[in-house]
Amino acid sequence: MNISELSRRDFMKVLGAAAAGTRFFSPFDDAQAADAPDISSADRVFITNEDSNTISVINPADNTVESTINLTSFDEDPRPPFRFAVGGTMPAHAAMIHKPLYHGCIGAHGVVPSPDGRLLAVCGRGSSNVYIIDAVNRKVVGNMPNPFASPTTNPERITSGILVGREPHEPTFTRNGKELWVALRGEDRIAVLDVGLAVKQSGGVEAKAIRQFVSTINGPSQVWFSADGLLAFVASQRVSKVDIFRVHPDADGYTHPEQLTTLDIGPQDKPGFTPFLKTAPDGKEIWLSHKLADAVSARDTSGPFDLLDHIPIGSMSRPNHLEFIENAKGKCVYVSLARVDDNGPGGVPSSQIAIIDRSAFPGQRKVVRTFFSGGRESHGLWTNPANNLLYVAHEQDELPGTPNAGQTVASAFDVSDPFNPGFIARIPLGSLKLPSGELRNKKSINLVYVRPGFRGQTG
Repeated sequence: MNISELSRRDFMKVLGAAAAGTRFFSPFDDAQAADAPDISSADRVFITNEDSNTISVINPADNTVESTINLTSFDEDPRPPFRFAVGGTMPAHAAMIHKPLYHGCIGAHGVVPSPDGRLLAVCGRGSSNVYIIDAVNRKVVGNMPNPFASPTTNPERITSGILVGREPHEPTFTRNGKELWVALRGEDRIAVLDVGLAVKQSGGVEAKAIRQFVSTINGPSQVWFSADGLLAFVASQRVSKVDIFRVHPDADGYTHPEQLTTLDIGPQDKPGFTPFLKTAPDGKEIWLSHKLADAVSARDTSGPFDLLDHIPIGSMSRPNHLEFIENAKGKCVYVSLARVDDNGPGGVPSSQIAIIDRSAFPGQRKVVRTFFSGGRESHGLWTNPANNLLYVAHEQDELPGTPNAGQTVASAFDVSDPFNPGFIARIPLGSLKLPSGELRNKKSINLVYVRPGFRGQTG
């Protein structure tokens, strides 16, 4: 399906559905979904921008960037070494973060909501730390008043976050929200944090948030938990293996991990580069994205964790993230593709999203169609609780010949019919306005749709 500009009729259809409270089955929380409107006034979409070290906050009610959360330390001091722009020049972002007095985030990458959607955890890949975000007030937990505050500086000084280890790639909350597991891609271990102590430590209180380190396969990329929270699945971007742990929660909900088994996934991922995995809404399957093998696979979440599907996506498709769409009209897996195809809508190169029909029997599932994502190098995917809206993040910018030329964009789709997604909006992410200039929000990676107080996908 080619993307076309949203017609007034389609736009009113989407808004009308939200206003009328159209209800769909939610795979995340049956009891709450029955009363959940498509869009709540508290809903927000959060996108990590790796090059600018910012978080774009989109209000899905009007699909505009409401604010940008600043994880940089630019302009905290009026002196030149602290400033974003020096001598009237605008250095590249990569050069700015290597200034000697820069202490902010480097490589904002993974972001995940707590089970109740009230907190976000964000990894700084290059700064080797984790930031805790208040998702209700859209504030970094632990920022302090800036002692150099003036009209030419930022009013706050960013927290140092929590140092966790080399190359923290993705964080994941345990199902009860007590812990945060951070995959340290540059090592062979996982940092396990006490969430309550992490909030305190981020806020400057003397606390030791890291409970333990769990040894695992080399280059762990991400952890995802089984639906009952008793198993942890760990993928890798260095070896063709998946580690599985029993977490053994105690009476207080804290884990005592024990390695259960290590799966050989070489036949599905010969290059050993699996950046993303996620359990299906029913909890019975775990799906993995094998980026360099141009494929995805699915396994049973019950021992012996049999392979259910191995699905080639296409030459050089480079699958990134997976998202599950389940509502009254279908049951699909969406896969974001990094490849940029020349034949995009209006002749503008664009990435695509692959649709896999998950209602087919295991072993028979395949890509049934693709649709253009509305941007380049599609990455993060996430749906609203009603499972009828999809948001897509993109790594690349520069869309020549469009109103969004030079911008990084996110896209929104109506997926009330999962097999026939309807384009809603292409959302330019704009910039963070600093006292010394505008820092363009750039290279979007992870994206999450959050409804604070509602049990979400990590719950």
